[in-house]
Amino acid sequence: MATSETPLMQRMARFAETCRRRGLKITHQRTEVFRELAASNEHPDAETVYQGVRRRIPSISRDTVYRTLATLEAEGLVRKAETYTGSVRYDANTKPHHHFVCVQCGQVQDFYSEALNRLPMPRSVAALGTVESAHVQVRGICATCRGRKAGKGLGR
Repeated sequence: MATSETPLMQRMARFAETCRRRGLKITHQRTEVFRELAASNEHPDAETVYQGVRRRIPSISRDTVYRTLATLEAEGLVRKAETYTGSVRYDANTKPHHHFVCVQCGQVQDFYSEALNRLPMPRSVAALGTVESAHVQVRGICATCRGRKAGKGLGR
């Protein structure tokens, strides 16, 4: 599912501004890897990003995509969204939000909650280090999988 034009344009503008501010070259490959992520709400893995970018840049290598994803994450332009299977997905939405992960199909969906954003960190966390960010990952069965399961039960 693609994002609407406004969030995509906002994400691309943030990409360009962050690259300029941090002295990163705005290369064609880097731009297209970021665009692939910024245009999606699907939280794709690196291979999916590679396949998508490869349609536009047939000569791009997997190594370039993987290195670019690592750079984009290090610069705070994308975040990793890990699923219950341990596979790493990427998210260009850097606004405070949380994830719902389907335990059947692995789909990762964003959701927003001011209440979760305001949760205080326990004192025991301070002993571990300084918290820079926090997000909640909720696991369950998505509406699509739940519908499939309900549909199977109707025929019996």
